Amino acid sequence: MINAIVLIHAEAHRIPETAQAVADIAGVDKVYSCAGDVDLIAIVRVRDHEKIAEVVTEGINKVEGVSRTATHIAFQSYSSADVEAGFSIGG
Repeated sequence: MINAIVLIHAEAHRIPETAQAVADIAGVDKVYSCAGDVDLIAIVRVRDHEKIAEVVTEGINKVEGVSRTATHIAFQSYSSADVEAGFSIGG
């Protein structure tokens, strides 16, 4: 599974509707509204890179209220449980 993080700039008055429309797109796992440089962050989980392009360019970018996106492909995921398990080997 390939994970991508999509940073979304949205029209301020349409953030809730935009977030829900993005969340309804196949391949989008979660959408977070947030404070900071971007309005929404979408987590995309798909089987191949071509599908990421499809979800972002044919899906997210066409949602009314989305003004611009930036997509980041995740290489490796880490969690506190993973880190703790790594240090407990042989212990």
